[in-house]
Amino acid sequence: MSAKNAGRALAYDPNFLHRRSVSPRTDDQYVRLAEGWDSGASGGLMLDTLVTTAAGALSATAGVLVGGIVTRRAQDRQWTRDQQLAAYQELFSHYAKFTMELRRAHGDRRGWDYDWGEWSAALIRVTLVAPTEVATEIDNFGRAINSFLNQVERGERTPLHDPLSPEEFEQARQAPAEAQVKLINVIRRSLGNDRKGLPFGIGG
Repeated sequence: MSAKNAGRALAYDPNFLHRRSVSPRTDDQYVRLAEGWDSGASGGLMLDTLVTTAAGALSATAGVLVGGIVTRRAQDRQWTRDQQLAAYQELFSHYAKFTMELRRAHGDRRGWDYDWGEWSAALIRVTLVAPTEVATEIDNFGRAINSFLNQVERGERTPLHDPLSPEEFEQARQAPAEAQVKLINVIRRSLGNDRKGLPFGIGG
């Protein structure tokens, strides 16, 4: 068959175009589409994994930060409470010491002395760490003690000159004793230990 006749045969072959449309190149296109789909699916899966991992890491970091803040606040509250208790203890210790010494001095008709600078420093320290309601009662307590000292030490009635009898001394001590009870009860309420309060004083 001549080249011309072969061309005509191909031109009139009804299956020629069909064979061209299902040629290997069309199969390659399907392969490429499938590969593109797999690549997109893999990329989406990787993105989901990255997002999930990042979210988990962010949640863990937030948890650590929140836990650290809560722990720090709890430590600060505990430190403040410890400082308050130490200051309260120091204040009442001074009060009990000089009151007892004054009572003995009047009973023995002798002189006595006390480091009032330490007492003033104790008042300042406790006022710095005490909450407002406690600081108010501390001020009232200090005023009552000042009035008490005017009666038993700074006025005409001193241990060496006209000492007080035990009954007179207790009468003079009544005001600071009552102020002490009020202060103790306010402190107990501020620490959350007692809402009813104590009906009596301690020490002094």
